[in-house]
Formats: sequence, structure tokens, C-alpha cells
Amino acid sequence: MKKVLQAVFPAFLLLSAMAASAYTPATAPVYEDTRYLLVLFLHQVLFVFWLGPDIGVYMWSTKVVNPQLSPAQRLAAGRIMQTIGLLPQVCMSLMLTVGGVLTELRGIDHPWWQMAGIWLLGPVWLTLTLLVYTTAGTARGELLARLDILFRWLIIISVPLSVVYSVSTGRLAAVPWVTGKLLLFAAVVLFSLLMRQRLAPFVTGLDRLASDGPSPELDAAFKASVRRARLYMFASWIALAMAAGLGMAQPGSL
Repeated sequence: MKKVLQAVFPAFLLLSAMAASAYTPATAPVYEDTRYLLVLFLHQVLFVFWLGPDIGVYMWSTKVVNPQLSPAQRLAAGRIMQTIGLLPQVCMSLMLTVGGVLTELRGIDHPWWQMAGIWLLGPVWLTLTLLVYTTAGTARGELLARLDILFRWLIIISVPLSVVYSVSTGRLAAVPWVTGKLLLFAAVVLFSLLMRQRLAPFVTGLDRLASDGPSPELDAAFKASVRRARLYMFASWIALAMAAGLGMAQPGSL
């Protein structure tokens, strides 16, 4: 029963979130601006390709920890995890920029310095994400990975501060649901960092599996790592689904 729930829950969550992101309430305003519609579509695409592959990473992790599979099968699953795991990171890096442009096109004015930061954030974060991925396993990669962690902490701290500033100036009074989405985004970035920390033994375990083969100790380390990270995986999915729900319902909009 537990295995069935683990397989069904992610699929149900993904389908629900996809439906939420595509649904437009009857009371929502209709925008004929082509730019707005294109950015809105990109925003939805980023959401789907963030949550979907992230769930896929978790599903493949269950194969890595399965001692009944051969070492080659488990290693292949681990490499697939690392490959498809890049896509959610790419979507995360671009989401704030796309969301910021979307709100600007919706009529929410940003100070010039804030808009400049929004436009720069996506390319800078995306570049850092790709560099971390392509240099993994090298000394340069370790340095970039530490820089990436610091960068994400900056996002975790600065997004709530930006929300406080926007609320205090009344800029988001007409769209209070945007504040919720921003805070949920910061929470997801935090969850991803905590999850990465707890998956560190899992990542190093893949190298041990390749060099030394399976062992009871390694299997136990795999399972403990995934078990400790699972809470943050589920929390991030729920937060993303909640953000999609806020975008759908848009509560408090004037």
C-alpha cells in the first residue's frame, strides 16, 4: 500500500497542478496583450517542467535504493536522476524573472532598480546553474556549488524583504495573491537547499556503488538519505501546487 501511495501521490499532484496552472477563473480579467499571453504561457511551461521532472527525480531515486536491481541498473537510474534533475533547476532559475515581467505586463509597476534586478536575475542564475552542472566533480565545480548555495540564500532572504517593501508601499494591494506566490517561491528554494544537504550521502554513494559495488552499509546509507530528504521533496511539491492554486484563484484581486 505504501508503494502504491508513493507512486500515485506524485502523479496526482502533478496532474492537479497542471490543471490549476491552465485554468482561468470566470472572474479573471481577460488580457489581449500578446506579450502578456506569451509570458503567461512561458510562466506555465516553467511551472510544469519544474514540478514534472522533479517528481521524476524522486521516482528514479526509488530504483537506486532498490537492492533487488543490478548495480548497473541502479547506477543508470542515478545518472538519469542527475540528468533530468537539471531541468527543475533551470526552471527555478528563470521563474522569478518571468514572473516579474508578467506582473509588470499585468500593470504592477516596479521601480527601475527592481526591474533591472528582475531582468538580470534569470540569466545570472541560469548561467550559474549550468556551470555547476557542467563542472560537477572538479575543484572549480565545488567552488561554484558553494557560490550557488550562497546565491540561493540571498534569494531566500531578499524575496521576503522585497515582499515586505512592496506591501508597505501598497504596490501589491490590488494583487495580494502575488505576495503569497513570492513567499512560496522563497520556501521552495529553502526546501531545495535542505533537500540537497540531506541527499549529499546519496550522491557520494553513487560513486561508491560504481567503484566498490553494492553493500548492506551502502544500501542503508542510500535509504537513510532519501528518507531524510523526502519531507522536503513533498513540501516543495505542495508549495508549488499551492502557488499554482493562488495563480488560478487570484484571491483578493481588484
